[in-house]
Amino acid sequence: MRSWTLSKTLIASCAFLSLTASVAAQTQTPAAPPSASDREAIAAASRAERDRELKLLGISEMQPGATAYDIGKPGNANYDESKANPYPRLPDVLIMSDGTPVKTPEQWKKRRAELKAMFDENVYGKYPAHIPKVTWSVDSVETTTVQGIPAIVKHITGRVDNSSWPAVTVEIHADVVTPASTKGKKVPVIIGGGSIRPRPNFPRPTPAPGQVVHMLSSPPDAPDSAKLLLEHSWGFVGRNSNDVQADNGAGLDQGIIGLVNKGQPRSLDDWGVLRAWAWGDSRLLDYLETDPDVDARKVSVMGHSRGGKAALVAQVDDPRFAIGFISSSGAGGADLYRRNYGETMGNIAGATEFHWFAGNFMKYAAAGHSANDLPVDSHEFIALVAPRPIFIGGGALLTDPVYVPGDAWQDARGMFMAAVAASPVWDLLGAKGLGTTTFPPMGTFIDSGDVAFRQHQYGHTPAPNWPYFIEFADKEFKKH
Repeated sequence: MRSWTLSKTLIASCAFLSLTASVAAQTQTPAAPPSASDREAIAAASRAERDRELKLLGISEMQPGATAYDIGKPGNANYDESKANPYPRLPDVLIMSDGTPVKTPEQWKKRRAELKAMFDENVYGKYPAHIPKVTWSVDSVETTTVQGIPAIVKHITGRVDNSSWPAVTVEIHADVVTPASTKGKKVPVIIGGGSIRPRPNFPRPTPAPGQVVHMLSSPPDAPDSAKLLLEHSWGFVGRNSNDVQADNGAGLDQGIIGLVNKGQPRSLDDWGVLRAWAWGDSRLLDYLETDPDVDARKVSVMGHSRGGKAALVAQVDDPRFAIGFISSSGAGGADLYRRNYGETMGNIAGATEFHWFAGNFMKYAAAGHSANDLPVDSHEFIALVAPRPIFIGGGALLTDPVYVPGDAWQDARGMFMAAVAASPVWDLLGAKGLGTTTFPPMGTFIDSGDVAFRQHQYGHTPAPNWPYFIEFADKEFKKH
């Protein structure tokens, strides 16, 4: 199997690479790696912020996180399906908290509001009552080639009004790319769909005896998403979500979260980084609604890994997004919290990830507690997208003893199970859910309804699923 790879040692030595694998791979501009001293300072400040929030919660001990690559050793994540489902049942998405069954679309509106409130309080955090306005400008326009395709590139900047707290400045930079051949026509556009810069090519190393190499990205002959989209008469937006909010706990007094809070620490129910990134994507959609080359009725949102978590939040929060491509989003995204497979509650509430969520989320990863105490699960969040279409994808657990665990950390089966459990809401609203309850063979494309799913045979990458997402989106757009 051919692939892009990085050694375990390199990944462990620089958290920045984890970010580029998940968010920056779909963004406008790769950031420069921080220095070792900067990384340590960020890590220390993140730990301090987490400790502050834990003290407010009255939590003295947290569940430990699992390791990903120490297969078969104590403390490694579970990749044994027979041990993956310790809880007897999931919360029923169509039963109100008071036990009332939901049987009509009108009842679903009430249930949706109830679920949304629980996710706001316990998982992703609440939007502030007042968020400053973003003013967009087109800095320059160029006609160039992107992946060999003639394209029009608009370099845009969104400047957030910081008059309430000038100490924090937030500017959102993005590239809006449309095919030159469609100039004057409105085309579908997907936020997070690619970059104007060539995809980096990491050569496959020759592992030393006993060395484990983490499958980081796609096979070198996989189609580039920018090329696929432009050839298909679609456009895309390359963005860097870190412009909106840094991906660490040290930056919660900066970015849009810090600006709204005027540099003060966040409250336990304040929004986390995932919701801030989702807000940024909605502001990009504000701009796209004004762009004469964009069909604003056909704007999609895409994200991979932690970016996939944020893209799911964006599609739930903003009904203007026509469709979502949610890639390898894992725990905190489309994967079920009530699964013991891959990344754990201890990981996503740990010092390097807690900032994605509200502080309150850490209650459910405290020692003596579990995901079963969480009043909601991810299938109920996916259901908040209904009846709009959504594509959920991921990669495989790789059995090659050198290239493990592939995408097992993100748990493709758990994401499929969540899509199955969410599907009755599409059916209730006159659409169609996943259409099957049986986990499909590798590479099978499930697209008979408005919820689509595919697991590819490679590792932690969206690339092999792009052609299938485009096919699914085309079918969905033809319905309207």
